[in-house]
Amino acid sequence: MKIAIVAADGRAARKIAAEAVSRGMDVTCFGRRDTNTTPADKYVKRDIFDLTKEDLSGFDAVVDAFGAWTPETLDQHSSTLKHLCDLLAGTQTRLLVVGGAGSLYLNKEHTMTLSDSPEFPDSYKPLAGAMAKALAELRKRDDVLWTYITPAGDFRADGERTGKYIQGGEELTLNSRGESVISYADYAVCMIDEIEAEKHIRQRISVVQA
Repeated sequence: MKIAIVAADGRAARKIAAEAVSRGMDVTCFGRRDTNTTPADKYVKRDIFDLTKEDLSGFDAVVDAFGAWTPETLDQHSSTLKHLCDLLAGTQTRLLVVGGAGSLYLNKEHTMTLSDSPEFPDSYKPLAGAMAKALAELRKRDDVLWTYITPAGDFRADGERTGKYIQGGEELTLNSRGESVISYADYAVCMIDEIEAEKHIRQRISVVQA
């Protein structure tokens, strides 16, 4: 299976690349750094906005690992995702997006999200809002084979790889210990499992450590 990872210089992207490589996938990483810091042998220096249809042609799946945190760049969650959708529109190449937990629902009626709760840190609300906006826009795309994968609330960069996780849907899912936590490594396991299974087209799923 041939996959591309976009905005591949980040830690989550590198874990996803490592998991894919370990399973024998043909992985190409696109990033902005001059040198390859990813586990993939193939690396192309390319800003996400400079990607073309030709760059992404021939892949079975494209993983969007874009992240932005400063106030002046938050709107790029929407603009970069739109750009990727436009490039992949009408093709059979899947688009899998590394999402955010703030938009997970806390009730069955789907009227309250995690970011609406009093416990959600105010400092993270602008980011959560930007990512929720991008997800809302993505839901309107019926010309792209997208899947949005949301990590647990506590997304741990240095957590271990257990290889075990619980897959959820639109609502916040807790494990048997009442936790909403997932390591980058176990999130990567879920991401690659989803690519291999080819399920959940035009759906948002979530993942928590078992």
